[in-house]
Amino acid sequence: MASPAHVPVLLDRVVALLAPALQTEGSVMVDATLGLGGHTEAVLTRCELARVVGIDRDPDALARAGERLAGFGDRFTPVHAVYDELPDVLDDLGLGREGGVDAVLFDLGVSSMQLDVRERGFAYAEDAPLDMRMDGTTGPTAADVLNTYSAKELARVLREYGEERFASKIAAAVVRQREQAPFTTSARLVELLYAVIPAPARRTGGHPAKRTFQALRMEVNDELAVLRRAVPAAIDAIRVGGRVVVESYHSLEDRLVKQAFAAVTRSVAPPDLPVVPEELQPALRLVTRGAEQADESEIAANPRAASVRLRAVERIKDRTAA
Repeated sequence: MASPAHVPVLLDRVVALLAPALQTEGSVMVDATLGLGGHTEAVLTRCELARVVGIDRDPDALARAGERLAGFGDRFTPVHAVYDELPDVLDDLGLGREGGVDAVLFDLGVSSMQLDVRERGFAYAEDAPLDMRMDGTTGPTAADVLNTYSAKELARVLREYGEERFASKIAAAVVRQREQAPFTTSARLVELLYAVIPAPARRTGGHPAKRTFQALRMEVNDELAVLRRAVPAAIDAIRVGGRVVVESYHSLEDRLVKQAFAAVTRSVAPPDLPVVPEELQPALRLVTRGAEQADESEIAANPRAASVRLRAVERIKDRTAA
């Protein structure tokens, strides 16, 4: 199988943020969303003293990344898991709280490989089974969601995860149509969306199915709940000088990351205290100012970069002192 040519979003900037934490012999990075291994390949190439633990819930992604990264030998360790299982993964590898790791990277959302494989059902451009599971071996599919959720539940998913203005209308139409026959493939859902979303709205904001498919994917894979558990676990896992770097592509994801980072970089001292004692100093510091975004040239070369928000923190106090 040929190595994929896909270049991850903001690759050079991400590696630059990670590199200061990976300059000592045996330093460890966790790529919590391994995908096709593009970030990990760049880190292993440019940070020659580091090794990487690559986590992915998708067995196909692990297999393809493993082929791509085989030349790095034991500097790369693949693990089949969901990224909120990070503490268990580190414990199994002897890298738990007592030791810790030097960096954790999250590149959130769906990978190019998942979009490109028709049978996975992530893309709306062609007819395919409504699956959308990142791990195709377990859990409910997008078809299950469409065929079993109430109109109220469906509308909530579409509104919350897809920021879809016509969530209630779409949900009502889905419930009506599934009474005739269950939803099984994407073409029928796309046809429904064209019928329900008014023509003026279809002419702006990209493909009319984009928001609905995003919402279904996030619901099927429980992405926000997983992220809500995973980011604090990553922060807890890094040792002094270690960094957590996150690329988000959805406003709700970015808000969760921003809140988690703010909580650990804020002093707990009273605001009028003239000198803040060491024990009240924050355990981490922000490395990025706000959320960094891609520039116009990268967006032109890779449209997926248009929505990226990049944030990073660094631990400056030992975990036992925090």
